[in-house]
Amino acid sequence: MIKALLFFLLGGVCSWLIELPYGGWLVIGGLALFIHLIFKEKNCFRYSWVFSFGYFCNALWWVFISLHDVGKIAAPISALAVVALSAYLALFPASAFKLAHSFHSSIAKVLGLASSWVLFEWLRGQLFTGFPWAGLAESQIDGPFFGWAGILGGLGCAWFCMGLATYLSESKHGLFTKFVASLTIISGSHALGLISFTEPIGRPISVTLLQGNFPQALKFDPDYVLEQVGFYQNSIKNSNTQLVIAPETAIPVEIRQLNDELINSLKPKASNQSVILGAVSRNSSGLPTNSAIGLNQSKLIYQYDKSHLVPFGEFIPWGFQWFIDLFKVPLGNFGRGSNEQLPFILEQSTEQISIGLMICYEDVFGNELAKRQKSSLIPHHLWVNLTNLAWFGESNAPDQQLRLARLRSIETGIPTLRATNTGITAAIDHQGQIINELPKFEQGILKTEIQAYQGKTPYVWLGDLPILIISALLMIWAWRQNKK
Repeated sequence: MIKALLFFLLGGVCSWLIELPYGGWLVIGGLALFIHLIFKEKNCFRYSWVFSFGYFCNALWWVFISLHDVGKIAAPISALAVVALSAYLALFPASAFKLAHSFHSSIAKVLGLASSWVLFEWLRGQLFTGFPWAGLAESQIDGPFFGWAGILGGLGCAWFCMGLATYLSESKHGLFTKFVASLTIISGSHALGLISFTEPIGRPISVTLLQGNFPQALKFDPDYVLEQVGFYQNSIKNSNTQLVIAPETAIPVEIRQLNDELINSLKPKASNQSVILGAVSRNSSGLPTNSAIGLNQSKLIYQYDKSHLVPFGEFIPWGFQWFIDLFKVPLGNFGRGSNEQLPFILEQSTEQISIGLMICYEDVFGNELAKRQKSSLIPHHLWVNLTNLAWFGESNAPDQQLRLARLRSIETGIPTLRATNTGITAAIDHQGQIINELPKFEQGILKTEIQAYQGKTPYVWLGDLPILIISALLMIWAWRQNKK
């Protein structure tokens, strides 16, 4: 029992390390210690599951806030939901450690664990619509292996992170050799980060990003809707930038329920301005949609409907209606938008800037965004993400999603603008660096500039396929070596 508790705590420590500045470097040391301990254990699967369970419990504790504080579900049921989700997610890394545990040689362990980790992380992002949140990949935006994101994606970053941790733990080399080898690998990875696969297009765009900071418990209250709409009305009216962006469900009622006068008040006043804001709409089947709408001075010119929906929040898995009925906020089945929606076009005097829209959870799935960018009939030059994380209170969820957004910009080679309700509202350049941001949990208006980029990274062209093939081949090699 004491050993299990220590492994649980070590998993929690590793997830906490990622939250620190330069957490992508620090977590490698924590993983190396765990790997050193776990490969000595007969019950590898059990204790690696306990470690991973502690990791996810600490990383995803904010789910409790959405269920208990916002949804008004009883505390025991809310806590049980966090435990159940963490227990499920812990199966994937535990399976990766179990596979690599059987390898005998140190090189087989290094290559085998890094590869099995990637394969199970990919699987975690696919099963039951996927939940790849809180992975090692996003830790590397400020870590040693960010340079691989534009080539092999986040899974490539995770491969090198786990590979180096295993090498430091299991290699028979001396300390000096390990230091030189690590320095060489890290230096080469950083050199990759100097390569730019995309280039600027057009002039920098002046942008206003709005952060309303409206509490989720009141967001759908009819008496509170006008206050929210009023904030965005006044902010748009007083803005003089080329683009104004308001967050997810900035208008928390169906857009068709608004009268013409109210809709007109949300339109920009200048002919060279555009507005993008989150609203609830309806699709052709009559289902509500979580949408982003684009407005210019004369009319509504664009609508994007969220494609990758959140289980339990935006669609109800079969057999779980009882769980949704426990919530004290309006939820239901939303309509799913197409994966092939065209980008929003922002007119410049000499260029047309194509803006790909994402709503909240969609920036978790790098392979889906890369596929959208690759297959779109109109090339993407800029990402815009509309988010509302008020569901999760004053937690670390906004920081976690900001890391994911930064990783997406590195993978795709184009910048990201984030307009959020409670934070973190930010402008991110094509290299994943934050240009400007607002403080969390404060109402604010961020005026900034962003340079759009054109082109495609190797990751956009090929997606996760290369790192999955490499990992599968290395697993086969390690298995054959082990058999010998």
